[in-house]
Amino acid sequence: MTKDIKTKLSYIEGYISIFVNILLFGLKLWAGTISKSVSITADAWHTLSDSISSIVVIWGTKVSKKPADNDHPFGHGRAELIGAFIIGFLLLFVCYEFVIRSIVSITTRSESVFTKWAVIVTIISIIVKEIMAQLAIYWGKITNSKSLRADGLHHRSDVLSSLVILVGIFISKYYWWADGVLGLIVSGFILYSAYEIIKDTISSILGESPSKKIIVEMIALGNETAGMDIRMHHIHLHTYGDHIELTLHIYLPANYNLKESHDLCNKLEDAIKDKYGYTSTIHVDPDDIIENN
Repeated sequence: MTKDIKTKLSYIEGYISIFVNILLFGLKLWAGTISKSVSITADAWHTLSDSISSIVVIWGTKVSKKPADNDHPFGHGRAELIGAFIIGFLLLFVCYEFVIRSIVSITTRSESVFTKWAVIVTIISIIVKEIMAQLAIYWGKITNSKSLRADGLHHRSDVLSSLVILVGIFISKYYWWADGVLGLIVSGFILYSAYEIIKDTISSILGESPSKKIIVEMIALGNETAGMDIRMHHIHLHTYGDHIELTLHIYLPANYNLKESHDLCNKLEDAIKDKYGYTSTIHVDPDDIIENN
């Protein structure tokens, strides 16, 4: 997947999302207003927050494609992570607002009168948002874009909240408190989406270990390249968008001179670059450390 294709898909998803979400926001807000429903109104603002997150996706994509410079030697790829982080906190804000509104609705015994338009608008939203979620998540996977996947999860949380509301519409005539409780449930979906996005983003910013599968493959590659067991360890990934830095430690015989160690490290770095595309930094430990310990 080239950077140009990744950028193009991010822009396409972002602009489509902005247009569709603003349209759905208007429909939901209208349906929520005529029904006096806090849950549908909350869902409307949740949908509008999708538009804001899509703007963040476009911004993150634009900044992350800038080349490396003196101030940012690893490029600007983490702008995409910052974008996903912002999306997560936007969701937290939306969640807080509608927890408060839902509690007020319950404590004041507010009742809603759902019309057929509330049902129609909710069904339309479920179908359209699921299509958007599938698109953003799929494109996020094939482009390895965290902000696109975050946007997809945002769409998916909107689908789930709308499904809950649809069920609630049909039981609200039996229970006066249904709308307020549904508002709290919708807030729970929003909170979970925010948690998943923020957790995933923080993990990438802090640096991650590769998957167990990659670690096993990399150890085998290192031993094959060196022609001996170099006991590769302390393996960490540092993600900067499309640019990934790998740091690791290896053990070499204590009697290796500086040039031998340097040449072997270069050979190993080239092998890792060819297989995984990672830029490596290798720290050498003399193997007599193990013997002494």
